[in-house]
Amino acid sequence: MALRCPLRVLLDILEKSLSTTSSTGKVWWKAMVDIEIEIDGKVVHGYSGENLISIADREGIDIPRFCYHKKLSVAANCRMCLVDIEGNPKAQPACSTPSSAGMKVHTKNEKAKTAQKAVMEFLLINHPLDCPICDQGGECELQDVAMEYGSDISRFNEGKRIVDDKGIGALIQTDMTRCIHCTRCVRFGAEVAGIVEMGATGRGEDLKIEPFLSEGIQSELSGNMIDVCPVGALTSKPFRYEVRSWQMNSIQTIARHDLVGSNIFTQTHKSKVKRVVARDNENINETWISDRDRFSYQGVNNENRVLIPKIKIKGEWQDTSWDDALDFAINGIKKHAKEGSQFGTLVSKNATLEELHLLQKFTRGLGSDNLDYRLDASNPNNA
Repeated sequence: MALRCPLRVLLDILEKSLSTTSSTGKVWWKAMVDIEIEIDGKVVHGYSGENLISIADREGIDIPRFCYHKKLSVAANCRMCLVDIEGNPKAQPACSTPSSAGMKVHTKNEKAKTAQKAVMEFLLINHPLDCPICDQGGECELQDVAMEYGSDISRFNEGKRIVDDKGIGALIQTDMTRCIHCTRCVRFGAEVAGIVEMGATGRGEDLKIEPFLSEGIQSELSGNMIDVCPVGALTSKPFRYEVRSWQMNSIQTIARHDLVGSNIFTQTHKSKVKRVVARDNENINETWISDRDRFSYQGVNNENRVLIPKIKIKGEWQDTSWDDALDFAINGIKKHAKEGSQFGTLVSKNATLEELHLLQKFTRGLGSDNLDYRLDASNPNNA
């Protein structure tokens, strides 16, 4: 998984590692790039060339956006982040405008507000009014921004555009009529997942975001497209119509399947796991998780999940108690441990290193080298 360091982080690392300073007491290269600009009358610090939206986010100044994502390249195609820069005749996108010393930026004045509201009106021209049945409701960026920058009345009286959905796999539900062409999903596939599987076809009103191949999305990180989508165009298919986001409790935990310790939120409703989403951790998984960690929760509530001990008697599985199951295992080990070839152990792939070490020590202590973790293979010798 590719990791990206913001410019400020890289410069802080250099500052700590270099001792050469100028007469002003600052590291020489930092004195060259550290600048002051003014945003809404507040003097803030940034680095020359750093885009305005990054500085605003760091200073807690809210600028609406849809296409911009801190972990993806800048596209500047939604235009929602337009701001007024003194000296410029037109509003400029904060996500792609580099900062320079002495710049004065206004995000809330009449010029900026008019530009932002015009963009919002344009985006809502073709967007369906289906918030009550949309799974993104309650955590939809378009919904949140429209509350402040949208209008109760639309001047558009033509028919809305309707886009046919194409199935892109068993994990992602599509409703591309809701798509606002932010291209976050496209950039995620190309820049983070490393597989260019989706793109934009057509122009103008005929523009569509769709997979290039009929097989759909094959990436094992595809579920992150659900997270980066600012609207309800891409939602979780297993989670579809399950429960509203504000009805769930979120529990901080660690993913068990990708083996890097990705941080996640496990979200529950009435004591049942309903969804797993990524939790930000810049040092480990940034803001991404694998599909296995995202969707494996389905096994918890699966009807085939084994919840009580079972033992096999005459070729058939029978329910039993823990005490009887342990006695059955002990007797089986005693019976077959005398001949190493007749005794073996199978271990879960998700076991810890300590558990694996103890199990192999136990098995080899009984004179057997038959250990395997391939629980999904009917015949490990042929796997």
